[in-house]
Amino acid sequence: MQTQAIPIQWNQFIAVVLGAVLLFIGASSGAIAAIRRRGENRILIWFALFSGIYGGRMLLQSLLRQPGISAHLVARLNDTIDIISYLVLIAALLFWWELSLGKLRRFNEIAMVPATLIAITGISLVLLGKPARIIMPFNNGLAVCVVLVLLVVSTVPSLSMRYLAVPGRVLAIGSAVFAAVALWVNLERFFNLPIIDSLEPGAFTVFVLSLGYVAAEKTFANERRLLSIENELEIARNIQNSILPASVPELENIRVCAAYHPMTSVAGDFYEFVVVDRHHAGFLIADVSGHGVPAALIASMIKVAMQSVSVQAGDPAQVLRGLNRVLSNQLRGQFVTAAYLWLDMENRRARYSSAGHPPLLCWRASGGGELQRLESNGLLFGVLPDTEYPNLDFDVSPGDHLLLYTDGIVEAENAAGEAFGDSRLEQVLRMHKGNSACDISSRLLDEQRNWLPKPVSQQDDLTLVVIDVL
Repeated sequence: MQTQAIPIQWNQFIAVVLGAVLLFIGASSGAIAAIRRRGENRILIWFALFSGIYGGRMLLQSLLRQPGISAHLVARLNDTIDIISYLVLIAALLFWWELSLGKLRRFNEIAMVPATLIAITGISLVLLGKPARIIMPFNNGLAVCVVLVLLVVSTVPSLSMRYLAVPGRVLAIGSAVFAAVALWVNLERFFNLPIIDSLEPGAFTVFVLSLGYVAAEKTFANERRLLSIENELEIARNIQNSILPASVPELENIRVCAAYHPMTSVAGDFYEFVVVDRHHAGFLIADVSGHGVPAALIASMIKVAMQSVSVQAGDPAQVLRGLNRVLSNQLRGQFVTAAYLWLDMENRRARYSSAGHPPLLCWRASGGGELQRLESNGLLFGVLPDTEYPNLDFDVSPGDHLLLYTDGIVEAENAAGEAFGDSRLEQVLRMHKGNSACDISSRLLDEQRNWLPKPVSQQDDLTLVVIDVL
């Protein structure tokens, strides 16, 4: 009797240790997934669920072998183990669904339907106090089918390369070991095979470690991909900054201040200065629909297109018409609003035209002060390739302020969903009419930033060009 008791205790010890290890691995994976909070971490969640509930079942099974347990507790433990057994297959299918590609993913989705129905039926029978193990053979049979399919896919190189997100030898070895043992365990009841207590815990631990390696590899691969994207976006941001004016022009009787704040790393806003001499300059501002890389690419196209129309810098209508003609065939369903202002400071004259852009705001210092909204709108770029744009001519005087801006200023919403709006923009301009161009720009940005709900920092790309007439 003494020689027989030792292996039994040793088997129980192995089951307890491995069950605790699997529970710890599952809990750690779940904690990592919760901390990271990214969609790519679903594989960690399913791995945590799979490992945790399997480890919990192993611990409960080891409790059944303890001497002196009451019949009532044995019944409750058996019911709990049955419930967990129905859930193990669902957790495994969720994990493999995340790891699978193409037809294998579809197979997991199909297998999920009977697995869920079997689990619902079995758990309902347990909760109702009915014999639940009468449908356990269905669960075991489905598990055998799933294991066979996954074994073939993971061990055949051509199939693993095609249907697994992270193929490799580690997964193949772990799957082969677990599949052989899982088939044995699930067929025990069908063919009265000998039961080897320590076989399943050891094989499943090997399998879980291989799955953990795969889950970590996939997670790190996602991290590397995200890091690569972030690096590329940083490069794109630097490139985009290089196509914007490095400084504001120094002109006679004019002071210029520009502010450019993209919502993301790259933006669809764009501005450009066309300086002919110290008395003549053009100011372009544009806003591409959308955000991010696609909008930024179009903004860079505007820079190139501007080179071809700069010979017509003194005629805003021709500048916009030329830009529209060049860009229309390249926009692919996106649109661009733009405005162009030409200043002739020798004659103190200005000419303005826009393509669906917010109006030019002009604070008139003469005559007691007046804020004017100057609009000369044609169609935005991308609607028709050949469009006429009207010019608006006006005089400028010392003390005037001219403001070109994108709609990221006025469309910003507070916590109540109210837009910052044109009226608040105009109010800020009136309040600081005596300030410099850079001070007006700073005040506008502060007011708009305070309007936004916390912790939102920005809702759209934002560009300002403020011009003081001296």
